[in-house]
Amino acid sequence: MSGTESPAPPPGPWRLFLIASRIGISGFGGVLPLIRHSLVEELRVLTGSDFNTMLGLCQVLPGSNVVNLAVCVGARLHGARGAIAFASGIVLAPFAGVMLLATAYGLWGHLPFVQDVLRGVAAAGAGLLFATALRMSRNVREPRIYLPFALLILIGVAVFRLPLPPLILALLIVATLIAHRRLIASKQQR
Repeated sequence: MSGTESPAPPPGPWRLFLIASRIGISGFGGVLPLIRHSLVEELRVLTGSDFNTMLGLCQVLPGSNVVNLAVCVGARLHGARGAIAFASGIVLAPFAGVMLLATAYGLWGHLPFVQDVLRGVAAAGAGLLFATALRMSRNVREPRIYLPFALLILIGVAVFRLPLPPLILALLIVATLIAHRRLIASKQQR
């Protein structure tokens, strides 16, 4: 689905809960790729561009990006009932799974085999996240404008170990000034 197609009618709140539960249970290493695939490619209730916009907003809000996204998506599709349904589905099943895994890790986490499995799961999660970022980049309008900001954040955090919130705030101010100048320039051309 391209960033401009209109979305399909959303499933009801109960079905949203079941879909989110399925995503939550199967999302070892991260559910973001599965959420995007389900909402944009399978159900087609969001366009790729809408998903990117919502995720961008949810990443600057305090709290878990995925839970924030689940609340925003659910609210957009069915108001407060949808927000509760989608967020609960994303959170409840993984919570139970993590409790079981934490108990198992407490018992057997010291074993070399368990350590190897965890390294493999971490690598698979990183690969899923990278693949999702590539898919999301296809829906970015004017990537030449946004790519420098993404690179600055990557370099700032990964190379210089700068704290993310002040870095995002600084780049948000710069991006706002650039957008304002572009808006003024486009109005003057008319």
